[in-house]
Amino acid sequence: MLDTLRRLRRLLGSLFGQNVPLAGEWEGIAPERMTPRQRRLQRCSLILLWGALLNFLAVVAICAAAIHAGNQDSSLFSAIQAALLPGLVISADAAVLLLAAGTGVNVALLLLLSVVILAQEMWSVVCCWLAIALNLAALVWLGFAPSVLAVAPLLAAGILTLGDLGAYRINPVMLKELRGRMRGARGFAIITIFLTLMGFFTLLLYLLQIPQGGVVVTGELGRELFIGVLFIELMLIIFIVPALTAGAITNERERKTYDLLQTTLITKATFVVGKLQSALGYIVLLLLSAVPLQSIAFLFGGVSEAELLLALLVLLVSALTLGAFGMFFSSITERTLAATIRSYTVAIGITVGLPVVAAILFQNAYGNVVNNIGAGVSNNPTVESATIYLDMIATSLNPIMATLRSQQMLIDHQQLITMRVTLQSNGASIPVLSPWVLLTLCYLSLTALLVRYAIRRMERQAG
Repeated sequence: MLDTLRRLRRLLGSLFGQNVPLAGEWEGIAPERMTPRQRRLQRCSLILLWGALLNFLAVVAICAAAIHAGNQDSSLFSAIQAALLPGLVISADAAVLLLAAGTGVNVALLLLLSVVILAQEMWSVVCCWLAIALNLAALVWLGFAPSVLAVAPLLAAGILTLGDLGAYRINPVMLKELRGRMRGARGFAIITIFLTLMGFFTLLLYLLQIPQGGVVVTGELGRELFIGVLFIELMLIIFIVPALTAGAITNERERKTYDLLQTTLITKATFVVGKLQSALGYIVLLLLSAVPLQSIAFLFGGVSEAELLLALLVLLVSALTLGAFGMFFSSITERTLAATIRSYTVAIGITVGLPVVAAILFQNAYGNVVNNIGAGVSNNPTVESATIYLDMIATSLNPIMATLRSQQMLIDHQQLITMRVTLQSNGASIPVLSPWVLLTLCYLSLTALLVRYAIRRMERQAG
């Protein structure tokens, strides 16, 4: 137990800059030798990082209060809503759930900004002030009190960024990687193969769904085509993205160009974020090129624009996180093959292993209640509620199941963010979140932590 706590302390220290000297460039400059610009960037990043930690503690406190209220005093839900979210007229327990989710949005946002500001990304300044405006709007119109915990670090970092706007620019590593990828035949060959496979599977799904001599229900056909194409896209992304990022750092070592990079003015944060952006940019190109195939479902009906946007969001977030895993393993291994194997192992574990484990442990409790079927896990309301929420989290961490459940809630229940489900044990109802919300929050936060750890790892290696 003590060893576990020590490892956790060292990990937090590594992420939050306590055990590793502040370093600006590849050679690991000591804090006293850093330029004012480097100090300002590090200060902005750490302010946002500690702000994310403060907001995460607020999420934990809200969840703990909700658990206490659900077990002993349900009137506590109303007290929390009146104190922290008085402007939203919904049930008290749903308001508490949205409070935790909204604060989680700020956690993910602060973590991402702490990384991209350190990488001197031009768009990070705009996003910082946009986040301030959105939080202030939520505070004024909805009375969303946790916004204060996000506005304070965002405002401090935003003021520091305005002091040196010349530090922020378009990432040169991203530009170099994207230009290099699109100049050769390989980039276009991958797009061609991707669209060919997508077109083949779409035609195959269409032919399989047409009944022999029967009546075609166009709405159902359109929905099945859309879900089938979406599933194929997810599987292709799972196999393409790790290959694009797992060799980002190890390839530099294998080509003997890693040492040459240390002589440049490119920071480690710029290098890592630029590599990840270039991979994500290429994935965005693949996804946008497949939109016409997804839009075929509109010809048959049964699919709305909200479903298409929701599917694209899940695909992009999943691609970003899988790419971050590739960058992380590329930073901690010496060979591209080892990093690739580890990346694919994680991808398969998330997409295949996690649903199997969740089905064994939670017996599909969340999916059952979304389908208006009793969870069937316990006659105790507390145990049943806990099982549903745990299964909701497990479902949200799997991009395939999260997409299917989110589409189901949107189509069958017309609910985009939350819905109420009925407990089999006592007939009471509880609120649940749509899986895409938790998937987005968890994956973006995990992406920021993985990228930040990759940057720290490279700084320690240089030191």
